[in-house]
Amino acid sequence: MREVLRDLDPPVNIHVAAEGDEALLFLQRKEPYQDAPTPQLIFLDFNLPRSDSREILGFIKNDEHLRLIPVAVLTTSDADRDVREAYELHANCYLRKPVDLDGFFKTIRAAAHFWLQVAYVPAEIESGSHGPESTINRRHLL
Repeated sequence: MREVLRDLDPPVNIHVAAEGDEALLFLQRKEPYQDAPTPQLIFLDFNLPRSDSREILGFIKNDEHLRLIPVAVLTTSDADRDVREAYELHANCYLRKPVDLDGFFKTIRAAAHFWLQVAYVPAEIESGSHGPESTINRRHLL
């Protein structure tokens, strides 16, 4: 992800959460993430280790402070039930991870381009207004 997104202009800060509990602490700005910025886009792996990604997506989309952040579900599954479940939980898009590296790069680059440069989002998400003042000119991804 870092390699794919490093050349975006304007640049992005990528914040990585290895598991769902860490992601929720970051998004809720709980210890040790009290100064965490509001991400402009969340890439959510639907198969996070030790986490129920569906519960995380449900939490994000049911939280009044987080629900407007676009969530791109990223997974290897192309099963219709998984696609349906992601959209029923209000994912903003469902991306299937290509098996080859070039395909993965193209998919991530296209999604980031669309959500960060083409689509319009509410001003508080775009500006990162919930984050520290120094982060306003950089976009943030989780």
